[in-house]
Amino acid sequence: MAARPPRKPPRAPAPGISIDLSAAVLAVTQEAPRVLAVRGAERPALPSGPLESDHRTLEAGLRAWVERQTNQTLNYVEQLYTFGDLDRQDAGARALSVAYLALVREARPAGEMEASWLDWYACFPWEDWREGRPAILDVIEAALEAWARRAGSAGASALRRERRHLAFGTAGSWNEERVLERYELLYEAGLVQEAQAEAQGEPPPEAGGAPPVLGRAMAFDHRRILATAIGRMRGKIKYRPVVFELMPPAFTLLQLQRTVEALSGMRLHKQNFRRLVETQGLVEETGETATETGGRPARLVRFRRDVLLERPAPGVRTPAPRR
Repeated sequence: MAARPPRKPPRAPAPGISIDLSAAVLAVTQEAPRVLAVRGAERPALPSGPLESDHRTLEAGLRAWVERQTNQTLNYVEQLYTFGDLDRQDAGARALSVAYLALVREARPAGEMEASWLDWYACFPWEDWREGRPAILDVIEAALEAWARRAGSAGASALRRERRHLAFGTAGSWNEERVLERYELLYEAGLVQEAQAEAQGEPPPEAGGAPPVLGRAMAFDHRRILATAIGRMRGKIKYRPVVFELMPPAFTLLQLQRTVEALSGMRLHKQNFRRLVETQGLVEETGETATETGGRPARLVRFRRDVLLERPAPGVRTPAPRR
């Protein structure tokens, strides 16, 4: 009689799942793009909290946490991404982090946690091209070249260089939407404070000297979430009029241009921008003027909401900067 094959051990029951809700709440004030942050133990964090049984939906839970922690009421909200890597564990349960993008007009934060507005270019200084190519890119490219040389083989080094060229545009034009791709590469290379380079089998950057300081660190993986939000926002303003969620009810065309420049990280040609806005019918005049411009009174305009019914993709396209 043939021997029976050994029985497979029973599968362990699937672990429970915990769901954390995080919000990248963006605003633009005085030409500075900002994100709403709460004070963590050592580093700023995004407003967040667990999904609770009395939350009717994920979005309702997110809105409740943001208002409770910062006293900021959200208007425009969209889901960004769900992070659920296997190494995310919370007391033995598989942890999912559902990230959202929210757009508001900046208000003074309050709430049960100490909150403040953080300039997002403090976290990503290499993303701001408004005054030309950021000098910190020289530091980054040298550090990534050193990382490529440490790859262990010619093929692996070449692959790392190719990824650097694609992410940072060293072989072509800068793609402003690749914010997350650039941050992920810096993380993998152990060049941002949040990185755990030793756990990834890489020698620590200190082995070749003091590591560069590449932007302000955030708690947990919140800088990764913010990078995702910035990239989404930069892409979205090209085909949806979401920039007007950040504008006051009435504004000048220059204020609108400066807001788009703050978001995209690049300067725009004034006459070309105005021609684009006007030919697409994105705004309409209010009949009033702004006198606090320091020069001639500027006409005030407002978003023309009918454009949402007229065209499927009304947005503001931005040119790529030259390296």
